[in-house]
Amino acid sequence: MARLLVVAVLVAALLLPAADARAQGAATAPTRTVEVDGLTIAYRTVGKGRPVVLIQGLSGTMDGWDPTFVDALARAGHRVVLFDNEGVGRSEARRAPLTIRRMGDNTARLIRALRLKRPDVVGWSMGGMIAQSFAVRHPRSLRRLVLLATAPGDGRAAMPTAAGSAILTGEGDAATATSALFPPGHEADAERFVRNLARRRGFVPRAPQAVIQRQIAASGTWLLGGDADGRKVARLKLPVLVGGGELDPLLPVANQVRLGRIIPRAQLVTYRDAAHAFFLQERKHFLPRLTRFLRR
Repeated sequence: MARLLVVAVLVAALLLPAADARAQGAATAPTRTVEVDGLTIAYRTVGKGRPVVLIQGLSGTMDGWDPTFVDALARAGHRVVLFDNEGVGRSEARRAPLTIRRMGDNTARLIRALRLKRPDVVGWSMGGMIAQSFAVRHPRSLRRLVLLATAPGDGRAAMPTAAGSAILTGEGDAATATSALFPPGHEADAERFVRNLARRRGFVPRAPQAVIQRQIAASGTWLLGGDADGRKVARLKLPVLVGGGELDPLLPVANQVRLGRIIPRAQLVTYRDAAHAFFLQERKHFLPRLTRFLRR
């Protein structure tokens, strides 16, 4: 998630009314924790039905998922599971260096602890890297895989653009950060996203800076092909849906195109006038596509 946009979100939270305590869904779902192999993981669940696990991206907490998007998935007949990656929110951190592989294994531990039977898994950005590693290492632990605005780990990833790199290093201005998620001309979508996040009382969409730096290092290793799991993604045999925005400066669309090519029978959908948060901007088209994919 674009780090400077989070600043705008936090400011907006001070200006917007608190979420209605009577409302039901992702904005008010309680946060719970579970201990797995000595690690505490924080999570929430919304809805009932076939489970879908959402994996958040770089710098994001589970508060960073648009609650209206989560609620729409739940209404489609799913039990949606959100959680904080290692060291984020109420999820603990281990001392050893953080890796995409370890975060993927943490996902597997959570799924076992919650007794989810072969859930579908959706990963956004770095969360898509985690989802790929998880699918490679635990192929019997999921049914379908959805990769949103993410990148391959086979050493042939397209790096962030100059604007994307500036955002990741904290050097870009607020307008540049916002355009990473929603391109110029879609300011209303960006504002809607901010307002939706602010529906959750006391929300904190950003991970601690120290954890973000560890996530950047882990993601960099993946992008450069330094994680063995990234080279095994082409062996996946489960149904996979890959999506992206063609104006994404953080993980350019060439990454999603490559994933669509190297993963056998993967479905690829991209949007010409969208960026890193394409699935929110283009939800009227993408959400039905996603729910159809998950129904099969």
